[in-house]
Amino acid sequence: MTTTDTASTDPARTAPTRTAPTSPDRAAIAILALAVGGFTIGTTEFVTMGVLPDIAGGLGVSVPTAGHAISAYALGVVVGVPILAFFGAKLPRRAMLVGLMGAYAAFNLLSAVAPTFAVLTVARFLDGLPHGAYFGVASLVAAGLVAPGKRGRAVAAVMLGLSVANVVGVPAATWLGQNLGWRATYLAAAGLALLTVAAVLAAVPAMPGNPETSGRREAREFFGNAQVWLTMAAGAVGFGGLFAVYSYIAPTVTEVGGLGRGTVPLFVLALGLGMVAGTWLAGELAGISVFGSLLGGGIACGVVLVVYFFAAPHGWWLWPVAFLVTATGSVLVVNLQLRLMDVAGNAVTLGAAMNHAALNVANALGAWAGGVVIAAGFGYRAPALVGAALAVLGVGILLWSATLHRRGAPA
Repeated sequence: MTTTDTASTDPARTAPTRTAPTSPDRAAIAILALAVGGFTIGTTEFVTMGVLPDIAGGLGVSVPTAGHAISAYALGVVVGVPILAFFGAKLPRRAMLVGLMGAYAAFNLLSAVAPTFAVLTVARFLDGLPHGAYFGVASLVAAGLVAPGKRGRAVAAVMLGLSVANVVGVPAATWLGQNLGWRATYLAAAGLALLTVAAVLAAVPAMPGNPETSGRREAREFFGNAQVWLTMAAGAVGFGGLFAVYSYIAPTVTEVGGLGRGTVPLFVLALGLGMVAGTWLAGELAGISVFGSLLGGGIACGVVLVVYFFAAPHGWWLWPVAFLVTATGSVLVVNLQLRLMDVAGNAVTLGAAMNHAALNVANALGAWAGGVVIAAGFGYRAPALVGAALAVLGVGILLWSATLHRRGAPA
């Protein structure tokens, strides 16, 4: 299946999101500005994990309790996507991007000055609200700036900002928080958000919303579509395998692999580099077949997670396998985004944004499932096998989706 044979409509053609002809250079600069927002969100989302002990000590709570701030952010993402996409269907794209990132800056400032942990938790929930909507709208804008055959690369370029954040932004912001206090981390995140606002205003051309649609109509068309639900389920389940491993990388390296604590950042770096490589590869593969890339990425992810299980006790041999875990997983992220944009029909705003809600469900599911098998006494390698099973289940859901499509089953 190609990018056009898996849906009855192509949003890049049916939705009035394309601008007047844009030169390749101007389009590249605009997409870079959008990727700055991805870098900002990626840095902010994951840096809390790096300064969690500092937050706990600063606000007088335990580390497990402080971890609720991470869950609050993920919940904000899941809640915010449908609400913001519902009300933003008609809004001009650039104005919506500026508003979303402006809100992101404000809620990071609230996090930085939070006097109690309860206030911080609320601030992290609010900060998660614009996350998915930004990526959704930015993906629509990027796809509208290039020829239809290049939209996979354009969307991957926006997502690449999030991947690069795991290599550069998160370590830098963690260092800042450890040396200047955890509040400085959120102040820096607010500064990055304001930088994104300036970049979008300077480089992204005006692009109207869809005046002929409404949030109610988009929601009815989107959530009444069987292919939409199957695609989101494939992401929520299949991508959970990556998080089953990512969540427990530190104890796996030290307690199973027998390496020192000082080596953990190098394995986190491997995960970040894998995200960058996988996101780039996803853009290239999307030009060949979105659906084929999803199937191949899901199968490869399952195989790599099994290899991870056997490599874990062998120290540094785990490093390249960790790289491949996120590389194969990132192929899924970009192509799930494109798949949802395809099957959403005219509900392009929801289609472009709901992928991130599904992925945050995957985050929670993978971490929970991995924790269950560890608590049952199967050790820190066991989440890799759980992840492999989730990846296989995700492939099964995709095959179900393909079968319904071939039969012409009604939504």
